[in-house]
Order: sequence, then C-alpha cells, then structure tokens
Amino acid sequence: MSTLAGTDVEKLTADEAAKEHARLGEEIAGHDRRYYQDDAPTVSDAEYDALRRRYEAIEAAFPELRGMDSLSEKVGAAPSAKFAKIRHAVPMLSLGNAFADEEVEEFVARIRRFLGLAADADLVFTAEPKIDGLSCSLRYEKGTLVSAATRGDGFEGEDVTNNVRTIAEIPERLAGRDMFEIPDVFEVRGEVYMGHAEFAALNLRQQEAGKPLFANPRNAAAGSLRQLDPKITAARPLRFFAYAWGEVTAGGLPADTQSGVIAAFARWGLPTNKLTVRCRSAAELLAHYRLIGERRAELGYDIDGVVYKVDRLDYQSELGFISRSPRWAIAHKFPAERAVTQLLGIDIQVGRTGALTPVAKLAPITVGGVVVSNASLHNEDYIAGIGGDGEPIRGIADGRPIDIRIGDFVTIQRAGDVIPQVVDVVLDRRPAGATPYAFPHLCPACNSHAVREEGESVRRCTGGLICPAQAVERIRHFVARDALDIEGLGDENVQTLFEAGLLRTPADIFRLHARAEEVRAAFYAQREERARQREIETGQARKKVLSEEERQFLGVDKLFASIDERREVPLARFVYALGIRHVGEVTAKALARTYRSIEALRAALEAAIPSVPGEAWFRLLGLHSVGKTKAEALVEAMAGVDPGTDAAEAVLRDVIARARLNAPQRVAVRAAYGTDAEILAALDDARRQMPGPDFLKLAAVPDVGEVAATSLCEFHAEAHNRGLLDELLAEIRVIPAEAPPAASGAVAGKTVVFTGALEKMTRDGAKAMAERLGAKVAGSVSRKTDYVIAGADAGSKLAKARELGVAVLTEDEWLALAGG
Repeated sequence: MSTLAGTDVEKLTADEAAKEHARLGEEIAGHDRRYYQDDAPTVSDAEYDALRRRYEAIEAAFPELRGMDSLSEKVGAAPSAKFAKIRHAVPMLSLGNAFADEEVEEFVARIRRFLGLAADADLVFTAEPKIDGLSCSLRYEKGTLVSAATRGDGFEGEDVTNNVRTIAEIPERLAGRDMFEIPDVFEVRGEVYMGHAEFAALNLRQQEAGKPLFANPRNAAAGSLRQLDPKITAARPLRFFAYAWGEVTAGGLPADTQSGVIAAFARWGLPTNKLTVRCRSAAELLAHYRLIGERRAELGYDIDGVVYKVDRLDYQSELGFISRSPRWAIAHKFPAERAVTQLLGIDIQVGRTGALTPVAKLAPITVGGVVVSNASLHNEDYIAGIGGDGEPIRGIADGRPIDIRIGDFVTIQRAGDVIPQVVDVVLDRRPAGATPYAFPHLCPACNSHAVREEGESVRRCTGGLICPAQAVERIRHFVARDALDIEGLGDENVQTLFEAGLLRTPADIFRLHARAEEVRAAFYAQREERARQREIETGQARKKVLSEEERQFLGVDKLFASIDERREVPLARFVYALGIRHVGEVTAKALARTYRSIEALRAALEAAIPSVPGEAWFRLLGLHSVGKTKAEALVEAMAGVDPGTDAAEAVLRDVIARARLNAPQRVAVRAAYGTDAEILAALDDARRQMPGPDFLKLAAVPDVGEVAATSLCEFHAEAHNRGLLDELLAEIRVIPAEAPPAASGAVAGKTVVFTGALEKMTRDGAKAMAERLGAKVAGSVSRKTDYVIAGADAGSKLAKARELGVAVLTEDEWLALAGG
C-alpha cells in the first residue's frame, strides 16, 4: 500500500519524511515508466495524482528534500531506448490538477492576485477538453513538417516522425490563406488519440487475428504511434488535436491570445477541438466543465477532464512557470465513475516476478460504458482493510477494520477510466455467514511458499525458476547479456520455445540439441505467424517464401553453438543468472569473492537456512521506538523465562527492567501485543526466531546484508530449487572465482562510479578492470564514493559528484591513475 492515508505531513519527523519521500519517489518513477514508456499504467489517474500531491506536500514541508533529482522538477519518463531522440527546444511540461470546484475558484483568484487585477477587471480563460492520448510535438519549418517527437521526459522525446506522417489529420504542409502568416519555425503541440469506434474496430481485428486486445483507446494510440515499423502505425486509425505550441520564430506568433493562435491552427489546416470556448469567470469555467461532462459519453473519444488556460499571452508570460507546470493553466479532472455489484470470488494471479495479486470476480456490471467483471484488490492488506500505516482504509465496524469478503456487495470504480478497482463495501448488504478472506501462503501456480518481506505489502512466490507463472521471465533473465549471455535466445525466441513445450527451466536450454527438429519447427511456425500478422496489419502479401534449406537452418545451428559456448560460466554470472530476489550483479560478485565456488556457497546457504530470522523477530524489530538494540536486549532478557508462567506480571516487569526500556518503548510493546502473558509469549517467539550465527555470517558478507541473505536462504530452502541447481550443474561447469586481488595500487579499496560515454573502453570493460585492481564499482554517487569517472554527455551522476565534492576524473586521468 502507498502511504496516502498516512500521518499528516506536518507531523512527520525529518527522518520519516526522508524515508517516505524516497519511497514515494521510487513508486512514482515506476508509474511514470509504465505510463509513458510501456503504455501500460497500473494505477488510476486519481491514485497517481494523490501520490504526486503527497510527494509535493512533503517537499513543501521539508525543502531540503527537493534536490536536483526531485520528481517535482520532472515530467513523464525518459524516452525509450528503441527510438532515436529529439531534444525539445522548449520543454513539454505537465499541468497542475484540480479536483474540486473550490480548487478552480482558487486558481482564478490566484491568477488575479499574481497579476494584481481587481475583482471586476477583465480576465479571459480558454476551456478545452483534456484528451486522453499521447502528447506529441510537430516541428514545421517554412510550413513543412520536418520532425515529430513524443513528450518523453519533457526535455527529450522519441523521434516518431515517420509514424506521424502516416496520420491523415496531420498535414505534411501547412496551408493558410496567407502563407506569409506561417512562421519559418513553428512547433505545433497536441494529442494523438484514437476514437471509440476506431478502437472497437481495432480490437475486433486483434481478436480475429488471435492477438491480445488493447485495454483502452489511450494505450492503443500510444502503442500504435510508438511502433518501430511505420507500416503498423499506418494501419492504425490515429487522430490528432492541436492545442499548444513550442519553439516559434521570433515575432512569429499569429495572435496575442491562446484562442487566437488556436484559430490560426484551424486556418493552417490543423485539427482543433470545437469544444474549446472562452470564459470570463470561475463560474463560466465550471459551467463548461459540467456541460462537457454531460456530453462525455457522446464525444466519440476519451477525455479525462477540462483544461483551463489564461487567454492573453502576455499574461501567460508574466505568470510564468512553477516546478513542472505553468502557473497560467490547470487541468480540472473528472471524478472516476462508480457502481455497486456483488463480489463472487477472489482469484490469485501470480505475476512474472512472483507477486501474488488478488483479483475480484464480480457479477458483471456496466460502469462508464464498459462491462466490468474483474477488478483490482491490490494486495492482502487492502482486502483486510488495513493501510500501510496500520490505519483502517475503509473505517471501523464492530471494533475492527472493514474488510472485503466473498459475497459482499462492493462499490466498483473505473479509476481514471483505466483499471477497475473495488473501493468500498456496502456493509448493510453483507450476507449472513460471510467470513474474512484467508490470503494464501502457498503459490497457486507451483505450491511453493509465498512470503512477505518486512515493510512490503506484496506476498511473493519463492518458487523462482520452477514456478510456471514466472518461468518465461526467469529464463529471459537467465540468458540475458549480464547473466549467461546466450545469443539467439532473445525474448521472442524464449516465448516461442516455452509455448512449444521445449523450454520450462534453464536446464532445458542445454538439452535443446536433442530436440533440434522440434526447435526448427517452432521457429518456422513463429516466422509464419509474424508474416501472417504483417499481412493483416499492412494488407500486403509476403515477399518471399523460405526455401527448404532456409527452413532447416532458421538460426538454430547458430543458437546451439551459442549455447555450447556457455557450458562454462563464471560463478558470479551464474549466481546472478538465477534471478534470486535482491541478488543483483554487485551481490553476486560479492558472494563469488567470498565463497569462490558454487559448492562452498551452497554449503553456506544450507548452514544458514535453519537460522533465518522469522516473522516474530521482524515484528518486534519493527515496533515504533524499539529498534534493534532494545529488541536484542528484550530477547536476551527472556533467556530462561517460562512464557507460560502464572506470575506473568512480575516476570514481565523483570524482563523490561533488565532490557532497560523507557516509557515510549514500554507503551509500544504493550500496544503491539496486549496482556502480560501475550507479551511474554510474543517475546519468546521472537527469541526463538531471531537470526542465528550462520545466517549473520552470510549477511555480513560485504554487499549482501540481511535482506539478500534471507532471499538466498528462502531460494535454497525449496527442494525444487535445489533440484534445479543439480540439473543445471549436470549440464554446465561453474568456474570458481579467482582469489581477490591484494589490496595494493592507487585504486585498491576505492569506490568508483562510471558515468557518460567512454571512448577507450566499454562500460563493462571499465568495470571489470576496476574490480580486477581491487576497486569497488558502484551504481550511484554518495559521500562514500572516492572517484567519479566522467565520459561524454555525463549527466546527473556528474552533477551529484560536484555537489558532494567527490573527485571527478576524465577517462585518461582514470587510466593513468589505474596504471593502464
């Protein structure tokens, strides 16, 4: 769960604010990536906006948290690596949001105050529908379209010029009545979208072709525009509305008002929205907002609100910008649509990373014009009605948080018109006999243990490489460049072999030789399906049919050769390739340096498994104001104590005295566990479940720690994972790690960070050389960093190094220092 229902910002301590700020920043950045890069949002606009508001409120209360990397200074997400990049001459910023009438009224009043206008002074706004599509910037030079880019991170977007040229509504050349009116350079900005009818027709074609359906018009439009093959974009029914501009030749604007420029767009042949009007007060803005809201279902395309802008451009210039948005504009969002239906069941879906996600199975109901039969339940805490801060989400009934039970009548919200979710329970309609839902502790896909780490709301399967729900993703990771690096086993081929039943575990990779004809047949079927899909999307027949000789080859022999080249693999790569949660490249290298061989590492894990800390220990450790030192003191004081004693009050008093708890700590223990007897029982459980010496030894390995050590032990504790390792080791040889270099030389023991483009060595080569010389290579800059080696186009890491006073070296200076 997010912390949206958490402590008031004003009540946070500096430490609490910093932790929540970092956690929210990570969560928001993930949502930005899924929305802007993957075209696959996982939360509603309302949830996302609430996260942003909380994040910005924390920064307002604690300004020291607002550094260069603050998300308040950023828009969208970095453009995808699969496209060329275009730098925006004028940044494409985002808009602030309003959700209530009062916020719109305050927006208008704030504009008047800033401009020093009297209450009766003339102030005009434009109000236009907020199109739910993909922002795009079109650059015209002397009236001719020369380039087009997505928003990206607001400063740099993806080059989609060839794709944009396929959109019929976007003119290749502007054609005004007076061509002298069109500036030499003019960047038109607007929204690429897909209408409801076109979306339905596209999904029908997808269904007939046996392809996945698009979730909504916005995803369909974004996915269609961001195709590497423009022919696919051309086959998709994309449309465009122009509503803003970027770079313009000096003095080249055709009007001195927002509405005047939009009128010029129409004269030039650009599509503009006819529902854009001029308003002279907050009341008129709100009236238009309600009018558009009432007509929303009839528009034929998706909108999620109305955008208000100050009309006069000189006023816009005077008002300027704040953070990531202009002062002179705001987006008034529509509320999510809701309905009530019955919860018929709860399905548990296992994601590709092992996360167990509950999905509500509903009596079908139409919400906002869409038939909803499934909805998100987020996680087990959400079902239980408990927020991330331990507070109830939906209130209290009968002395306990209001939970969600099978058979309940529940309120469904099509959040942001994207993902349906269950938001509330109609308690007075709860069926007699309905019982609290018991969230499974075993993975429904592979029956492995499903564990929940301290501080997380998600329960995850520990089956790893043997879990069918995770298999494809785990195998992709296993063969990736930084892992075993098997050429020819890219994402598509892994999926093809999995669907053909030829690949279920990594060990199967090394047994593919024995099924060569089946592999060829699967690859041929894959090629034929791709050709068929191209025919459907482009309407053009394939140009060539493979010869029999080509059919026999299809890259299979090359794949087998690549597999054979990886039958010997260094220990660090092998450990990383296993895809164990929290075990990245740095941790894998640390384990290899420490244990040297796979046999020694497995022996260390076997020894550590019995002493892995349990939930009772973590619960004690997590009590407010208690901490590790007092937790250890409490369990130490419990040594020799009978938790079932009849003299619980006196015994507990003695335990607390020996542990030297202060008043807040005593209150925290009492609040968490209850009676004297219950406290003693809980402390005894914690004593028995505290980490043992073998586990602590594993966790003490540099760059490992207790979190990664727990994941390693959970992985190796599963019999099927040990069996999989045995299968792999029967097929490949894991090369023992070399002895660590002696701590000598100028860079031995130093922490270094590489950033920017290096010219004399690859990034991987530079890291390997540094590690060979005894240096530690880190991925981020901190006060513990000794050197930052900056190549061309170094960015935020270089800035961070200068801010912290860390030594910055050029590539040549680094080579000289390293002796090479």
